[in-house]
Amino acid sequence: MDYNFRKEQKELYVPGKSPSLINVPAMKYLTVRGHGDPNQENSEYKKAIEKLYAVAYTIKMSKKGTYQIPDYFDFVVSPLEGLWWQDGITGIDYKVLFHCNDSPSRLCYSRRF
Repeated sequence: MDYNFRKEQKELYVPGKSPSLINVPAMKYLTVRGHGDPNQENSEYKKAIEKLYAVAYTIKMSKKGTYQIPDYFDFVVSPLEGLWWQDGITGIDYKVLFHCNDSPSRLCYSRRF
């Protein structure tokens, strides 16, 4: 069965009935950072998301290929998460990310796609 981060870590992804403080542990993410208007046609933001999905699914499907990721376990590609901020009056900075386990993170540092 595929490991599902959102189901296994419900306290981080499912809100409680009343506001509360939670401690979020350090976690691994596949991340793309950028700057620009996400609503423009063919924007860098849209291209970044396409690349991020491509990397996430390449890692997920690597189990079927010839290169085996050390300590790999099958997982559900988690929903896209995003952080947005703006300094000044022009442009938007963003970081889009997928939650992943340690093995894909090591793969990204050790191999280029």
